[in-house]
Amino acid sequence: MQYSKLGSSNLSVSRVCLGSMTWGSQNVQTDADEQIEYALAQGINFIDTAEMYAVPPTEKTYGRTEEIIGDWISRHPERRGEFILATKIAGPGLPYIRSGAPISAEGIFAAVDASLARLQTDYIDLYQLHWPNRTTPHFAKHHPGTVTFSEVNGAEHSSQMLEILQALDECIKAGKIRHYGLSDDTPWGINEYINLSEKHDLARAVSIQNEFSLLHAKDWPYLIENCIHQDVAYLPWSPLATGALTGKYLNGARPEGARWSFATQRHGLFRDTDLVNQAVSEYINVAQKHQLSPAQLALAWCNQVDGVTSTIIGATSMPQLKENLSAFELSLSDEVLKDINSVFRQFPAPF
Repeated sequence: MQYSKLGSSNLSVSRVCLGSMTWGSQNVQTDADEQIEYALAQGINFIDTAEMYAVPPTEKTYGRTEEIIGDWISRHPERRGEFILATKIAGPGLPYIRSGAPISAEGIFAAVDASLARLQTDYIDLYQLHWPNRTTPHFAKHHPGTVTFSEVNGAEHSSQMLEILQALDECIKAGKIRHYGLSDDTPWGINEYINLSEKHDLARAVSIQNEFSLLHAKDWPYLIENCIHQDVAYLPWSPLATGALTGKYLNGARPEGARWSFATQRHGLFRDTDLVNQAVSEYINVAQKHQLSPAQLALAWCNQVDGVTSTIIGATSMPQLKENLSAFELSLSDEVLKDINSVFRQFPAPF
C-alpha cells in the first residue's frame, strides 16, 4: 500500500480510503466488520463516513453508518490509532437533520458531539463539511446556466464561512477533531476558507472530496491545480460513478440490490444517460483489450491522475472490495492511457 500526505496536515493516508455509506442499508454490521478488518490488513489506514449515511439518505438510516463503525471501535478500542477516521456534517436541505438548517457554529458543536457519541471515539481525525450552504455546481448542476453565481451573496456566505471556521477551530482546540476539510465545493470555496483562516489565524482546510471519475472529471484541471498549490488533499468520491463504470447498469440493467435499483434516489438517476451508456461500453472494450476488469481500469486511472491524494472506494461485498483494491497495485501503461484518453475525448461530460 502506498501513502500520501493529507494536504497541509501531518497525517499520512493510504492511497485508498475505505468508504462506508452502504453500511446500514445494503450492508449490516458483520459485513462492515469484515470490510474493516480486511482493509486494515491490506494497509488501508483511512476510513470515510458521514452523519447522513447510510445511503440513500433517510430519516430511518440517519447516523446508522457511524453507529456501525462505533460498534466496531467499541470492541477494538486498542486499534483506534490504526486508522484516520473521517466524517462529515450534513449541509442544508434535509428536514430531519437540524430542521434542514444551513451549517452554523451551533450546528457544528451539536453535530460533532453527536458523531463522537455514535462513533464511540474521543476524537475525529478529519471533520468535513458535506456540502456548502450555497448552491454549487455538483450533482448534475455543472452545465452552463444551471447555477447563477452572480445571484449568490458572496459577502453573506463569507460571513457564514467565518462563523463555521471559528467553530471548527474551537473543536480542534478542544481536541474533538484534529483537522477539517471540505466536500462538494469549488475553487472559490477552497480559497475563501483559506483566506479567512489566514486573516483570522484559524485552522486551515486540509482536504476536499468531490465526485471524480472517467465519467465526471470536471475538477480537472482547475480545481485540482488549485489543490496542489494550496496544499489541499484531493479525495475523489464515486470513482466508479456509483457503479456505472463497472458496466452493471448497461442497457437499462438494474441488478437486484444494486444502488440504481433503489426507489429512493435523493438527486435522481442523473448519471443514467445515453451518453453514459455509450461511454461505459467503450471503456469496457478498452478494459477487455488490456485484460483488466472495468472497475480496475477506472480506479487505476483515477489513482494515476496528478494531484489525487486518496481515492474513496466502497463495496457491498468482499469480492467487490478485493477487486477494487487490486486496481491500486496496477500501473497503467502509456498504451492503456492512450486508449482511455481516446474514449474520454469522445465523452468528456456524458451526464
